[in-house]
Amino acid sequence: MLELADHWIWDCWLFDDGEDFHIFFLRASKALIDPDRRHMHASIGHAKSKDLKNWMLLPDALVAADAPAWDEVATWTGSVVKNPADNLYYMFYTGLTRPSGGLVQQIGFATSSDLIAWTRNPDNPVTSADPAYYASQENGDPDTNWRDPWVFFDPRDQKWHMLNTADIKGGGLKTRATVAHAISDDLEKWQVLPPLCGEAGFGQVEVIQVEEVEGKYVLVFCVGNQHLNERKPGFQTGTYSVPADSLTGPFHFERTQIINADGIYAGRIIKDRSGNWVLLGFVGGQNTSEFKGRICDPIPLILTSEAVLKIKE
Repeated sequence: MLELADHWIWDCWLFDDGEDFHIFFLRASKALIDPDRRHMHASIGHAKSKDLKNWMLLPDALVAADAPAWDEVATWTGSVVKNPADNLYYMFYTGLTRPSGGLVQQIGFATSSDLIAWTRNPDNPVTSADPAYYASQENGDPDTNWRDPWVFFDPRDQKWHMLNTADIKGGGLKTRATVAHAISDDLEKWQVLPPLCGEAGFGQVEVIQVEEVEGKYVLVFCVGNQHLNERKPGFQTGTYSVPADSLTGPFHFERTQIINADGIYAGRIIKDRSGNWVLLGFVGGQNTSEFKGRICDPIPLILTSEAVLKIKE
């Protein structure tokens, strides 16, 4: 388990360098008293482990930039890849600003040669919500949801792809969540494309990850109670999985099922050293009073006959 005495930990993302597992995570001081205040004070912490259980804390990766900057309020969730073209690690992450009194999220990156010291790209942000396809301040919304980039290389087209949390333009408040999409040849210049699905049926689809598991494709996401559609009873705060036809969909949100790890939010999946898929996420509970602010030990997973993930009993 990863827990800090003086900081809350929540969203995380993982990178396996072949020797160590690296975990990057959002952290904020418990001196804030109220855990709901943590979001606007988030920085990106870092630790490593041999077994996904026992963690060695490393220097923080990133903190909010000095104003004026696209990430001057806080640095939020992302993902890490290694670029074979320059042998550098790229961390894509969410930056927050408050133009016109609203909260606007955009995505940029930082690079590192050792996963420890990170340098921001001077041309950040590299993707933002295109108002032609996505809800944003530019087309009348008070805020712009554009966060949680999941970046991967797709051998089918030899391009880098970015999937991220966003809202479809003109969608319903509790249904408009979608999977945003962008592509790149070099990880530096990105083209924002139309979303990979229509309205997913939730108000938010957070912390997206897509993987091939046992020959099937699965999209993992999380959603909180406040973003659940009242017309879809039986759902609750948690981490979910969705069958997919490929790394870029189609995604079958009509077959969404919760990963039955009660109280674990923003779950990430990764193969352990035995080659088995496991889930890690933060212990959030179903309400603020249950919030623990720590990362759980790895939870073994299985892929069901319905091509969704469940906890291995």
